Amino acid sequence: MTPNISVAVVDPETPGNVGTIARGMKNFGLSDLYLVNPPELDPEGEAYGFAGHAREDVLPNATEVDFDYLVDNFYTVATTAITNEDATKHVRYPFLKPEDLADELGDLDTDVCIVFGRERVGLSNDELARLDRICSIPADDEYPVLNLAQAATIVLYELRELTVEETQHPDNPHERANEHEIEGLYGTFDDYLHDVGHPTEKIDKTNRLFRRLIARAQPTGREARTMRGVLRRGAKIGNGEIPRPDEDDE
Repeated sequence: MTPNISVAVVDPETPGNVGTIARGMKNFGLSDLYLVNPPELDPEGEAYGFAGHAREDVLPNATEVDFDYLVDNFYTVATTAITNEDATKHVRYPFLKPEDLADELGDLDTDVCIVFGRERVGLSNDELARLDRICSIPADDEYPVLNLAQAATIVLYELRELTVEETQHPDNPHERANEHEIEGLYGTFDDYLHDVGHPTEKIDKTNRLFRRLIARAQPTGREARTMRGVLRRGAKIGNGEIPRPDEDDE
């Protein structure tokens, strides 16, 4: 059973970040947004301007709650850029990486909330201690702090297998041409070699090379038909049956 996943933002300062997070939620199939002490979200302001199509549902339906509500009602995953933790000093050690979230949360039979903190200081240690899990985004040690909206987009993307039915990228999108079409392409290439005067002693070797190339390429039916058409036209031009393109208007 896939858990119901919500998003919460604690003390957001910038309306634009709230709008961008709502947009990311819309992109990756999430709809329930909770806001703890949010700024005013003017329908004519930047929050709605940054929200894209999420301004139609996710953002106007956001619910304002307090931090206790999140703790009391959800299995909570805190997100933070810097943990400053190890096995001897910890709040919720070890922490997760975003790419691990879907596997860990997928088996939970409870409501989940991904909790994002403040733009400047994130979530406090006291707040982290009250949440169930911590997710941290690995980044360069010299500058590991991400913009709030950027961090949210990364985390929501990694949850997509739990929240989005992927139709744009099916598991096997490539449909190889059938054997009849492939053999037809080989035959057309052989005819092309003869028609353009390829050296007779090299034709068999060239055909073998072409077969190896096509076997690696795994062309679709449309690709095979297009290539056959190009080869046929090339052969006709080569043996003078039709003029070259630059001779058409002469």
